[in-house]
Amino acid sequence: LYNTHRLSTLVGNILMLSKLENQSLSDQRSTFRLDEQLRQAVVMLEPQWEEKSLSFRAELDAVSVTACEPLLLQVWTNLIGNAIKFSEPGQELSLRLLDQTECAVVSVTDHGCGMTPEVQARIFEKFYQGDTSHATEGNGLGLALVLRVLHLLDCQISVQSEPGNGSTFTVHIPLKLLAEG
Repeated sequence: LYNTHRLSTLVGNILMLSKLENQSLSDQRSTFRLDEQLRQAVVMLEPQWEEKSLSFRAELDAVSVTACEPLLLQVWTNLIGNAIKFSEPGQELSLRLLDQTECAVVSVTDHGCGMTPEVQARIFEKFYQGDTSHATEGNGLGLALVLRVLHLLDCQISVQSEPGNGSTFTVHIPLKLLAEG
């Protein structure tokens, strides 16, 4: 059953990535509250973070965006899911959404194993897995999908990480995607 789930996830990710590489997101946009979507992603992943006794610290400004809602949800579940996966039991995760004048900024921070600069340089490549100790939990496509979705939406993503000190993924959502709340 576990391997069936992994294969299904892999095939789904490959199909989504292929679809995203061959088309743009034309008429699939709607206006929604980004802070609510982030809360929804945390709730969806609750079984995983509860299993590891992780806690969340959230600072979420009220922000509305006009974007492809299901694809953006995929971004957040992937980034938060990775933070959960690479955290040790009992740690705290941080989720922030800041409404700045020129953009909105979402950051997901864990205090897990962190990454070397060499790993950071390659994490958005398809099938790349920097930490092979978690290889059975993924397929190396999640961050490639995240990057593709964000590029289609004209968003930027960056990562700050240090071995042994965790990682922070930061997404900058441009003003043109922000909607009047």
